[in-house]
Amino acid sequence: MRNEVEQVLAEVRPNLQADGGDVELVEIEGGVVKVRLKGACSGCPMANVTLKRGIEAVLKERIPAVERVESV
Repeated sequence: MRNEVEQVLAEVRPNLQADGGDVELVEIEGGVVKVRLKGACSGCPMANVTLKRGIEAVLKERIPAVERVESV
């Protein structure tokens, strides 16, 4: 599942980088994907929206085994 998650993150990454941010996969525990928001995303007030409505939504849509995404 790690490779699938990395592929999806690679697809959403350009959108984050366009705003000065980035995302890094930290680990996967069961159906929980743990990521680290970097750059402008790490301190952005909209980071939770980006995480849940952006990254998590795409991962859950593309990879049914993903239950949720958490920022670490």
